Amino acid sequence: MTAKALPKRSEVDPQLTWDLTTIFANQADFQAELVAVKTLAQQLKKTAVTKFISANTLQAATEQVLQLNRRFEKVRVFAELQNDVETTVPSTQAALVQTEQLDNLVSEAQAWYPNAVVATGATLITTWLKSYPSLQTYHRFLELNLRAAGHLLPVNQEQLLAQATQIFNAPEKIFNQLDSSDLPFPTVTDEQGNRVQLSNGRYGLLLESTQQAVRAETFHKTYEVYQQFQNTFATTLGSQVNANNFSARVHHFESAQAQALFENEVPQSVFDTLITEVHRHLPLLQRYVALRKRFLHTEQLHMYDMYVPLATSPQTKYTFAEAKQLARQALQVLGPTYQQLMETAFKQRWIDVVENENKRTGAYSSGSYDTNPFILLNWQDNLNNVYTLVHEMGHSIHSAMTRKHQPYQTGDYSIFVAEIASTTNENLLTDYLLEHTTDDNLKKYILSLYLEGFKGTIFRQTQFAEFEKLIHHEAQRGTPLTASQLNQWYLQLNSQYYGPDLQADPEIQLEWARIPHFYYDFYVYQYATGYAAAINLAENLETGGQTARRQYFNYLQAGNSKAPLDIMKMAGVAMDQSAYLTKSFTQFEKRLAALEKLI
Repeated sequence: MTAKALPKRSEVDPQLTWDLTTIFANQADFQAELVAVKTLAQQLKKTAVTKFISANTLQAATEQVLQLNRRFEKVRVFAELQNDVETTVPSTQAALVQTEQLDNLVSEAQAWYPNAVVATGATLITTWLKSYPSLQTYHRFLELNLRAAGHLLPVNQEQLLAQATQIFNAPEKIFNQLDSSDLPFPTVTDEQGNRVQLSNGRYGLLLESTQQAVRAETFHKTYEVYQQFQNTFATTLGSQVNANNFSARVHHFESAQAQALFENEVPQSVFDTLITEVHRHLPLLQRYVALRKRFLHTEQLHMYDMYVPLATSPQTKYTFAEAKQLARQALQVLGPTYQQLMETAFKQRWIDVVENENKRTGAYSSGSYDTNPFILLNWQDNLNNVYTLVHEMGHSIHSAMTRKHQPYQTGDYSIFVAEIASTTNENLLTDYLLEHTTDDNLKKYILSLYLEGFKGTIFRQTQFAEFEKLIHHEAQRGTPLTASQLNQWYLQLNSQYYGPDLQADPEIQLEWARIPHFYYDFYVYQYATGYAAAINLAENLETGGQTARRQYFNYLQAGNSKAPLDIMKMAGVAMDQSAYLTKSFTQFEKRLAALEKLI
């Protein structure tokens, strides 16, 4: 049979694509803004001082820095979005390169500013903040710059590092290009006997097949490709780790992890508590693995058996239109303001829906302060993709509400809280589905998806975080990050997490090569902490009425106006303690027990 090819970009219904003309009407406007931002950067660089002599000069420089970044973010977002939907078009590749080159200039132009703030000193700046009301609006921004004391290099050295930004970003860029466009994925046979071309998007869908032969072929054929390129992927990942370690070392941090935590105002204890609590609850994960083995009636459970639902649904296909309606119903508890923003996203083409040739894999929410949010999907007609929709919608509405209620300087949010709004939506969807069915088969299906989501977000992302910490530590000690060494470490960690009931399929040792988040500098642990916090918040929203909604909206609107742990305390979750994690594992165990009774 003929393989089903992905559609070309030109064949996709425009209503299922995002509308980038809301950013720039055409390429000429984009290019004009590139030139304007370059001019602003050159002007800012000429105003460099070693310290500020007055509140007026501090305010003027602060406003110049913020304006430069604000305008640059808009051009960067446009270049990234247009390239991500068709990664092989020379003109959009060139625009992205132009933006990356401009990024170097923007970073270099403002490299002197943090040093000047620190040199001016907290005492004098505090005095000015009290005496000059117009400067007070920049209090939080200045506070964050003052925190950098002790970690800044001399201005000329910071400028030199800024000039090398494109070099430091190269490993991630190479990974994305290779993974999205250049890997020669073969065809496999689907459940209907059709030959279909493998892609990163279809890989996950095919692993949910009820036919083990389909799952096995998909798994083995996919990792055959990654095995061919494992040395290249080891080189790109090793280069990224070395870049992170270099940055930490020259900025006087103990480790790359310490730098990442410091920059996000997250204590080391938050990370350590996560690892401790996940390890303490690994028997729950292994109990889930044993249930899966029992359900599938197999003597040997393989990694490719870990994604097939533990129950079948009466309706296993969800079109995008059906998904939108389900999202509206599930998120009603968030109230009319939230619903209105969601309708705006649907009607004003915030979302790029369809998987097409050479489109970036996965899903994300993007945008800048002066654009609406944008959501990238690679839609497959299953319930997992409904979860992806509400997840990314959570990001986008968080961004929209932050930008509406905060000035630019606090109009973004720490990555530590970034995954909480999205996973709160996931939990609300699960609770809605469980509450609105009396069908035991459907309930089994939803419980199965919930347990899989919990496994994939709290257990799996913590496993990734451990691996990330390990490879940075070993590289810091001088251990070469070869493909064989990465394979060995990953396989050991995977076996520790999943336990003896799961076969140690040799291909899974290569999974590290497929994970783009390993290039994001200690991002993944926040999926786990965020999901655990979201379980707490979803329960609060469902039982706490207007008070809980008001607390939650305070979080959505807070941006970066406070430290992230303080913002979460406003929302009712103390993430510097272990109780929120314990509560999430309690819910997992309760739902695991419910599924065990139904199967």
